[in-house]
Amino acid sequence: MAKTKQIIVVGVVAALVAVLFAQPIKGLVNEKEESAETQQPSSEINLENISLMTKQGLDANLIKDISDIETQITKSSGEEKISLLQKLAVKWDDLAKPAPQGFIYEEMAKISPKYEYWLKAGNSYRTAYTNLQDSTLAQALTQNAIRSYEAALKLNAASLEAKTGLGAAMVSGTNNPMAGIALLREVVQADPKNVEANKTLGLFSLQSRQFDKAIDRFKTVIELKPDAESYFYLATGYENIGMKSEAVAAFKQSKQLAADPSLSQFIDRKIAELSK
Repeated sequence: MAKTKQIIVVGVVAALVAVLFAQPIKGLVNEKEESAETQQPSSEINLENISLMTKQGLDANLIKDISDIETQITKSSGEEKISLLQKLAVKWDDLAKPAPQGFIYEEMAKISPKYEYWLKAGNSYRTAYTNLQDSTLAQALTQNAIRSYEAALKLNAASLEAKTGLGAAMVSGTNNPMAGIALLREVVQADPKNVEANKTLGLFSLQSRQFDKAIDRFKTVIELKPDAESYFYLATGYENIGMKSEAVAAFKQSKQLAADPSLSQFIDRKIAELSK
């Protein structure tokens, strides 16, 4: 199952780069852009609706298993309900479906306010909105992530993981991206080797076309935790400043670590273009 999740994550990297530069960071690139966003979650985007949406296309037996747990949850309360919600979260995790997980962990946090539940809610929402093409749903999930990370930080103000998640969500989903970037820089100042914060800052540098900064961030990430995704982004940075041989070398490393044939094929095309 872990390998399946890796393939799903790596497989969207090329698609993400394709849209990365078409979506400037609000307030950072287009400072005059007005937003109709709201900080309040939409009542139409809830666990029930997300569950129905996410079940589409699943095997009938899987749908039945999930629905049976959901029915049990409606008849339970307290610790029994938390236990069933956790069981449901694991089901969705096995299927690499983070959106319903976010709502589940938030529901658990409302029953038993714990840092761990709020952090897992924020992380699930963040994974869900990343690369999501439905902008309305992505915006709602981003606001949910912000709310969850803020709740986690109220319970554990020193959490670098919650600060990283909040900073990333603020850059993506508010008109005050610099506040989010400031949080991420706080994390890196406290922990220069923080992989997630460096990777997130690297992505935002790519998105704002600060390629030199992006390259430095992904070099740091690769030194600590090399993976196909980070090498791919490093190669993208090199490509955009004309360092073709470095880009080819990074793309080759990405291909070597990739678990997705479609990404490998994309990389082969990129290498052929850069080698001309």
